[in-house]
Amino acid sequence: MQATLKYYWPAILWALFIFILCTIHLGTITQSPLFFPGVDKLVHCGFFFVFVIFYSQGLVRKHKLIRFPYKYAIAIVVIAILYGYNIELLQKYVFTWRDFEWNDVFADSVGACMGMFSVLILSAAFNHENK
Repeated sequence: MQATLKYYWPAILWALFIFILCTIHLGTITQSPLFFPGVDKLVHCGFFFVFVIFYSQGLVRKHKLIRFPYKYAIAIVVIAILYGYNIELLQKYVFTWRDFEWNDVFADSVGACMGMFSVLILSAAFNHENK
């Protein structure tokens, strides 16, 4: 078990970081003039972009992949989207000081898809370079 998890520590720690920041009570920080409207969606997108990159990197290192299979790509994106959706459900029912927002789920999904697109492009570029 520990040998399996050693490749995924960056993704696990990042998922924990996302969970903490999405569930803490931020108070009035969101009304600060430093934030523009929509910064929350940009943050959600960035969180899940990085999560997918870390998860994919762990998978590549664990299996010593040369090519990144599409079945893994789809599985990682689905896992990331479900994780974001579950955080939103927790915000609605457990962390009641936060709100469930479909726009946050959409931003999480966009970030996950952007991250996987980057992984697939880089994988193809590295494979093309090695030929």
